[in-house]
Amino acid sequence: MTRIAMKTSRTALAALGVIVLTGIAGTLQAQQDFSKVEIKTTKISGNVYTLEGQGGTIGALVGPDGVFMVDAQFAPLSDKIAAALKQISDGRIRFLVNTHVHGDHTGGNPNFAKMGATLLSREELRARLAKPAKGDPPPAAALPMLTYRGPVTIRMDGEEVQLIPVPTAHTDGDTMVRFVTADVIMTGDFYRSVGYPNIDRNNGGTLNGMLAGLQAIVDLAGPNTKIIPGHGPIVDENAVTAHRNLMIAMRDRVAPLVKQGKTQEEVIAARVTADFDSKVAEPGTTGERFVTQLYAELKAGAGSQ
Repeated sequence: MTRIAMKTSRTALAALGVIVLTGIAGTLQAQQDFSKVEIKTTKISGNVYTLEGQGGTIGALVGPDGVFMVDAQFAPLSDKIAAALKQISDGRIRFLVNTHVHGDHTGGNPNFAKMGATLLSREELRARLAKPAKGDPPPAAALPMLTYRGPVTIRMDGEEVQLIPVPTAHTDGDTMVRFVTADVIMTGDFYRSVGYPNIDRNNGGTLNGMLAGLQAIVDLAGPNTKIIPGHGPIVDENAVTAHRNLMIAMRDRVAPLVKQGKTQEEVIAARVTADFDSKVAEPGTTGERFVTQLYAELKAGAGSQ
C-alpha cells in the first residue's frame, strides 16, 4: 500500500533571454516537430529511471504501487512518454511532481492528469501556472491538486521520496527530489550540468537562493549519490560544489564593477567569464545571460553579502 506523509515541516540578447524564459516553452511547443523526438529510458539506480526526449529530464520511480514521475516535458510528447513508461512499469502514473514552472518541465501536466496522475508542486509554482504571463490560464484539472510549502515524504515502491522545497533559487517554486534508498537526487533547473547558472528573476529566482540550493545538494549527497540535473549529464557532489564555487567567483567579480558604477554593457565587455568558458560544458551565450542576471540582482542590492 502507498503511504503518504506530509511534513509541515551581447547585452540586448542576454536581457531578452531573461524576459522570454516563461514564454519560450510555449513557442517551442508551437514550432517544433515533436514527431521526430524519441524517448530514451535509462535505469539509474534501483527502480529509478530517467526519460529523455525534448526538455527537462524526467524521473520515474516504478514498482507495484505505480509510477512516481518527476516533471513532464512538453505536451505533444506525453503519449510517447507514457508508452516509454509502460516498457518499464504497468503504466499507472500515480503522482507527478513539478520541479519548477517552466513549460519544458510542466507542459505535459494536463495530459498526465487526464491519465490519472495526481499533480504535486510548491504552492508558488501552482500560483504561477494558474496565472501565466501569457495566454489563458489552464483548466483547474491541469493544475497541481496537492501543494506544499514545507518538505513532503512519499513512501511507495519500496522507496522514500523526499520533496524538498528550494526557496527562490532558479525560480520561486523549485523543488529538489531525493530518492533515499536509490541514493539519487533530482534538482530541476536550479542545477544544470551544461551552461552557466540561470537565475530566472522574472519568476522569483535569486542568487542567494541558488547558492543555498546548491549547498543543500552537497549537504545531502554522499560520495556515491547520483545527481540528476534538469539538463545535462548526471554528476556527483564534486561537480555541484564546483558549480557553486563558479557562482561565488562570478559574483565576486561582478560586484566590485557594480559598486564602481559600471553599466551592464561595460560589465559584459569586461569578459569576466573568460577564464571559465573552457571549463563550462556547452556555454553558448549562457555566460552573458548569467552576467546580466548577476548585474541586475547586485545592482538592486539583493545579491550583496
